[in-house]
Amino acid sequence: MKPLTAANKLGIYLPATPPEFRAAPISRAQLEQLRADPPEWLRELRRSGPFPREAVARKLGISNSGLARAGVADALTADEISALLADPPEWLLRERDSYAEVQREQERVRTKQAERRTSSNRPAKNY
Repeated sequence: MKPLTAANKLGIYLPATPPEFRAAPISRAQLEQLRADPPEWLRELRRSGPFPREAVARKLGISNSGLARAGVADALTADEISALLADPPEWLLRERDSYAEVQREQERVRTKQAERRTSSNRPAKNY
């Protein structure tokens, strides 16, 4: 597989990986080996970053779109994420509220759909 695919599967930021990781395709066996016994560089990336956008958004409790709206284009390290969480800027508070509202709405829709499925599966009453 391509290094980008392997990096995505490992949840790491490709440009932060060693050149030898980026230079050649990675086999499924190599990917499993990296998962089972990660080398020090992989453990360090997972611990301190930089992290890919999806991981940054998840750690901040916002969406990828929220990162884009805030102008966060680069990957962030654990220290940068911690600093944002310790003293959240206005955009982060606003995006967290927006993300929480979207999550609540999605849960409401899922519940309503489940209720509809349940009620449509009930046998009709024969009078």
